[in-house]
Amino acid sequence: MQRNYSVFAEDIPAYSGPKAARETHADLKQLSAIPGHIYTRPELQILPGQRRFSKMPWLVPMLELLPPASINHLKEWELSTILVLAKKYNKLVHVWESVIAMVELWHPQTNSFIFPEFEATILLEELEIMLGLPRYQRGEESALSYTVEQINSWSILAYITTKKNDLYSMTSGMHVHLLPIAQWITSQCMRKTTNYTAIVKAAAICICSVIIFPEADGAISFGNLSIIDSISEGMKIGQAVLGFLYADLTSAALGGPFYGSVVALELWMGMHIQFRAVEDLTKECKTMLNHPLTYVGGRLHMSPRAWCKTAQVKGIHAWRQYLRSLTVVDFDMRPRFMHGRTIHLPQRTGLALRLLGNGALVSYNPDRCHLQCGAARTVVPLLSHFPPIQERKRGDTQDESDMRSAVVHWEGCATSAIQAEVDEDDEAIAEYIEALKKLQPGGGNN
Repeated sequence: MQRNYSVFAEDIPAYSGPKAARETHADLKQLSAIPGHIYTRPELQILPGQRRFSKMPWLVPMLELLPPASINHLKEWELSTILVLAKKYNKLVHVWESVIAMVELWHPQTNSFIFPEFEATILLEELEIMLGLPRYQRGEESALSYTVEQINSWSILAYITTKKNDLYSMTSGMHVHLLPIAQWITSQCMRKTTNYTAIVKAAAICICSVIIFPEADGAISFGNLSIIDSISEGMKIGQAVLGFLYADLTSAALGGPFYGSVVALELWMGMHIQFRAVEDLTKECKTMLNHPLTYVGGRLHMSPRAWCKTAQVKGIHAWRQYLRSLTVVDFDMRPRFMHGRTIHLPQRTGLALRLLGNGALVSYNPDRCHLQCGAARTVVPLLSHFPPIQERKRGDTQDESDMRSAVVHWEGCATSAIQAEVDEDDEAIAEYIEALKKLQPGGGNN
């Protein structure tokens, strides 16, 4: 699947400045002023209570039957970390109070978390490393996973089975059901067939659907199915995964459902907020026992012998107070696994980056999170003239033009290496914090 959109760069309308941004995208609001935002609705139950999330009894038994040849394929496709998390999925216990308190700080206009002294977001590079996904590099725009055409789920599932009864049982509406696929995998493995490629494609659909594209009722949308299918072709799916998570954080922040990767979110929170690596500890951290970091922390320079900074934070009220008063000192801006990593930034104001997915184009604003990117804080950047989330309509001429525009901006994006230490200017800090006060109401620690 070769794409080269550089020739279309001259067709992309130039950024028309702050005036256009103000006219096409509402001015930034305080969290409490955003209509429907859960910051002002603490009684709203947006997520399950203190219990495990969407456990699937068929998942682990199916994975234990996979033949070595299929497992090797998953490793070749760089899905080893996803496979490990899927195998341990039924052991994971999510602390919903912390997740809810974080979602309450998500700003749907900036796609970032708003803290009293700084903004932070889940960087594309962080997500790719945490989940072990293939990493995007400039010059590889043709390998970004997305499609501009209508998606035929049966043509994708035909690699698994061509029996119409099987295909009918696997699909309904615009979704594909995972249980029939898992049952098909189990039957193939029990019969010891050598259809390894089909088995691994089906297994990839199951594990990716559970860990990075979780949706309602054990199903996956046609758009995300297509993204997963592209992995076998060597495509980069990090942008689609992060865009899906951003969109679902926005949905939850506005009182809607949350189906994004809670595993990815908790890995990010664990590295930045909850845990700190301490090499000389003799006892394992009990708080981490059922945390995703227990199983994939090694690649992130994090072991179970870590110090839990939030061990005493219990219950939703305590988590709200803790996160709404979080300081720069308490947030690990540059975890060890990110030191020296190259990150991608907008080339300049107006050439905003957008995450490419099959469901939507989602604005990506790492330049707002200066300290996280290893740079001194400056004036908070203006909003882009692009909407935060632009739903896509595949097969449409305008959609194809929008995708070309987004690809060209990634083609010309700036890059920066994250430094372990950052020198800041006191006047710039004061100006930055004053701007943040306009986004997050002060004193909201209840």
